[in-house]
Amino acid sequence: MEKKTAIHDAKELGIPKMLVLGLQHMFAMFGATILVPILVNSYFHGEGLSVQVTLFFAGMGTLFFHLCTKLKVPAFLGSSFAFLGGFSTVAELNVGRFAEMSYGEKLPYACGGIVVAGALYLVLALVIRLVGVKRVMRFLPPVVTGPIIICIGLSLAPSAVSNASMCWPLAIIALTVVIVFNIWGKGMFKIIPILMGVVISYAAALIMNACGLKNADGSAIFDFASISSAAFVGLPDFIIAKFDITAILVMAPIAIATMMEHIGDISAISATTGKNFIEDPGLHRTLLGDGLATSMAAMCGGPANTTYGENTGVLELSRVFDPRVVRIAACFAIVLSFIPKMAAALGTMPTAIIGCISFVLYGMISAIGVRNVVENKVDFTKSRNLIIAAVILVCGLGFTNGLTFTVGSTSITLTALAIAAIAGILLNAILPGNDYQFGENPKGDINRGLSINNIEEEE
Repeated sequence: MEKKTAIHDAKELGIPKMLVLGLQHMFAMFGATILVPILVNSYFHGEGLSVQVTLFFAGMGTLFFHLCTKLKVPAFLGSSFAFLGGFSTVAELNVGRFAEMSYGEKLPYACGGIVVAGALYLVLALVIRLVGVKRVMRFLPPVVTGPIIICIGLSLAPSAVSNASMCWPLAIIALTVVIVFNIWGKGMFKIIPILMGVVISYAAALIMNACGLKNADGSAIFDFASISSAAFVGLPDFIIAKFDITAILVMAPIAIATMMEHIGDISAISATTGKNFIEDPGLHRTLLGDGLATSMAAMCGGPANTTYGENTGVLELSRVFDPRVVRIAACFAIVLSFIPKMAAALGTMPTAIIGCISFVLYGMISAIGVRNVVENKVDFTKSRNLIIAAVILVCGLGFTNGLTFTVGSTSITLTALAIAAIAGILLNAILPGNDYQFGENPKGDINRGLSINNIEEEE
């Protein structure tokens, strides 16, 4: 089949088609983006993130990212799933000042931790600008980043099972739909299996609810009271982030994984469009835009942003690479954020559906970590690599309650992920035999998402 001709200037298509293409980008990111606040709300027992705020900063963050990257990179910034484990941990903190807080009172501190995590992007951007990407990546080889990403997914697994167990028949329907569309879907449907899983299982839940079926605990599958009380038009419910060293140490280390995700997405977009965005406008600029967008969102009560692979899939599908189309999608997201009734409707998502979608997403996070290790040919016949991976995995999964200690009068808790990240980076720096060289395995770097020139080794 002949490949579609790439379109770099969408003006030739006309305004109506540009609007439709922008709408397609919005729907591609929509399911995953709104799922983050829905999941976080389950952690905070209804006192978590706002869907409206999330959509607002997905749009604003995308526009801000485009400004930082000289309007050249056709990337959309949606909600990051990598921080879900951090939100879950902060929600259940019961040490120090958090001991007497309600779930809603803890949320601003989780957001404050994300503000700091976003600031770490700026640090990496500055370092890359000064010393170059190859020297920086030596401290974050696959033997470190792979196991850390694996831990992120596996640490979330119990919550997925717990939520799905509320109604296993409904969870199985959602999981089946996601698998079917992901494996056998065609065209646009193939790149939105999560959204299709949510939509179809939601319809099934309506039928089950009408037939009188209930959750395992006896509660109703749906509660529509919030929809009737919500206004058609209203401002997003912004909150101001607060800062605490314990919450910061929960959230900040996650930036290691999300920065790798960012570099991977920019590399993928470069490969898709045939332009080297890592060089022009530069990886330091894309990291700057992503980090500032993340901190800006969290400062006002939104989740962390990240460049979205879903929208890269849309670029490949449509072959329209004009960044203006993505900016149109961002504007649609902002407009939608001012419709509370829509946000309330989305908030009625049954717990079992959330659990099932989490099955896929959390598992995929861990699978990406495994691929990180495999594609980069990490040599586990070497004792140093085995030790690093083993320590990271045991720390990430073993310290279920973290590690709490006191400095002066301040109680500080290091989460399992923070301990794992610190241990992995330190061991990699100290133990002899670090032979990882960024760029030596282009194929592995591409699959890891870290290629400079996106050209695979010839076989």
